[in-house]
Amino acid sequence: QVQLVESGGGLVQPGGSLRLSCAASGSIFRLNAMGWYRQAPGKQRELVAVITSGGSTNYGDSVKGRFTISRDNAKKTVYLQMNSLKPEDTAVYYCNAEGYTNPVSPFGSWGQGTQVTVSS
Repeated sequence: QVQLVESGGGLVQPGGSLRLSCAASGSIFRLNAMGWYRQAPGKQRELVAVITSGGSTNYGDSVKGRFTISRDNAKKTVYLQMNSLKPEDTAVYYCNAEGYTNPVSPFGSWGQGTQVTVSS
C-alpha cells in the first residue's frame, strides 16, 4: 500500500506564492509519474502539473508560466511552486503518484488533498 501525504496549502493574497509538497511512503518498488490535480467547488478535477521519473513535465494551460513542478526521487517527494496566484487558483489540490509495488504490480494513489485559497 502506498500513502501520499500533502502539505503546504493555506490562504494567500492574489499575486502571492505557495509551495506544496507531497511525500510518498509504503511499499514502493518503482515510482513513475507524480503530479498535482485540483478541484474547485462545482467543477471537475483538472490536471495542474505532472512530472515523470526522468524529469519531463507537463502543465495545465491555466498555470503555465506561473507554477513549477519538481521532484526529489531520493525523498520520493514532489513539489509544486505556485507563483502569481489568482483567485481562480482556489481549489483543493490533490497529489497523485503511479508506479509499482513490486515488478509486476502497478499502483496509482491519491493524497487526501490540501486546500489552497487565494483571496484578499
